[in-house]
Amino acid sequence: MLLAVVVSGFVARLTRVPLPLVQIALGAALSATGLSAVTLDPQVFFLLLLPPLLFLDGWRIPKDDLLREAPTVLRLALGLVVFTVLGAGWLMHWLIPGLPLPVAFALAAVISPTDAIAVSAIAARTPIPLRLRRILEGESLFNDASGLVCMRFAVAATLTGGFALGPALASFAWLALGGLAIGAGVTWLVTQARAWAPGLLSEDSGGGAQILITLLIPFGVYLAAERLHASGILAAVAAGITMGFAPHSHWQAITRIRRTAVWDTIQFAANGAIFVLLGEQIPSIVAAAPQTVRITGHGDPWWLGLYVLGIVAALAVLRFVWVWASLHWAFRGKRLRGDEPPASYGRLVLAMSIAGVRGAITLAGVLTLPLALNDGSPFPGRDLAIALAAGVIVLSLLLATLGLPAALRGLALPPDPSRRADEYRVRAAAAAAAARAVEAERADPAHASAEARAHAEVAERLTRMYREREARHGDEDALAQRTRVDAIERQLRLVGLRAERDEVLRHGAELGIPELTLHKIVRDIDLQEARYSG
Repeated sequence: MLLAVVVSGFVARLTRVPLPLVQIALGAALSATGLSAVTLDPQVFFLLLLPPLLFLDGWRIPKDDLLREAPTVLRLALGLVVFTVLGAGWLMHWLIPGLPLPVAFALAAVISPTDAIAVSAIAARTPIPLRLRRILEGESLFNDASGLVCMRFAVAATLTGGFALGPALASFAWLALGGLAIGAGVTWLVTQARAWAPGLLSEDSGGGAQILITLLIPFGVYLAAERLHASGILAAVAAGITMGFAPHSHWQAITRIRRTAVWDTIQFAANGAIFVLLGEQIPSIVAAAPQTVRITGHGDPWWLGLYVLGIVAALAVLRFVWVWASLHWAFRGKRLRGDEPPASYGRLVLAMSIAGVRGAITLAGVLTLPLALNDGSPFPGRDLAIALAAGVIVLSLLLATLGLPAALRGLALPPDPSRRADEYRVRAAAAAAAARAVEAERADPAHASAEARAHAEVAERLTRMYREREARHGDEDALAQRTRVDAIERQLRLVGLRAERDEVLRHGAELGIPELTLHKIVRDIDLQEARYSG
């Protein structure tokens, strides 16, 4: 699977096909040829792959953007899920009378969560506007849990033959609030432990233990929440968001760099493995199609394709209606203040509707449907639900591949306030603080020694550099010019650093420089290049 993830990157660049589709195709090819056929165990899948990815998404999403878009995110993550479950559930029961209504609701619940990872990969060559991306990311963080909770209620109604609204709401409240509380509480305790016992949790060389702690947190909170019958998925999300609020001043610079590299690798491998694993399930689902389609009253497997087309179309329409109503309500307040919605309002709704891509969590969720009812009889429509869910995933990916770039082209959202001035104000304040610290160190009587003159010269040079930086960043009238100059400086620095590294690697060994020394020099150059490339 990991080899397929590596190969998929090369294939995607050569063919310009979105990465998730390439990984699904490779997974299907591995399974069809017998090279690999991993059975998707939903419990293992939810434990091993989802917590770290959801934790990382929650950690890295900008908290100020998430808070600003919170009303829209909640309407999509909660309201849209319930709206989709009711609408799509009734529709599927009407299209396929052989599919019991509770099972149809369960299937609708499991296909309601979106997959922002797939959307990002599909739109890699057509960048999504920042605000739209933040809304989609925030929606995907929370709608997985709400969709799976709705599925749990539908399955319980199928098994027991009844549904009680009061207990269901109480259960939902505990699943959601309990999961959020466990994830946030455990993470806060872990991050505060450093302040309570600094000697016990001091960083070792390179911060390996500290990085390992961050890797353990999502699994720990997920297991704790599931043990207490709360939502492990929401616990992982809450843990990531809490981690983003935790102070990181105690982290050494080298530890932060290595931590980022470790998490980037885990994210790349886990995301790819999810889609390869999804692809490996496709051949067995296709092979069972002739038998699966019989529950619909038809004998031709192509009827499954028609049902999938109808379901995907219904999902798009339901999402379009909800997004239109949601944004209409959001812009209503702006109209009352005299502002108008953007001219591309219709295209914005269309883009958000097409962006409702389903991912591997949908297939993993539908595979958790029980094999039998309480009386021992087979669970009605289970194989059909699995086949329809797999078809919805693939078709929604194809729809977004073809439609999303066109919908996004030239899309204009309400402009965000510029952050450049804020950034420069912070840089100016930081430079002023650095200059004061150097001046205070220069005045320290401890440096009144034979090296006092050299110390004073260096301190004066650094103070002058910081004061110049403070003045440069403090001039708001020169922001545009400073941006152009910064871009030119970064480009020239990168050219120089790459030439510098090539020269060291080419002639270092010839000059008899020890290998360890060469590695140190190259690493210093690499760190500077990473700084100017970021």
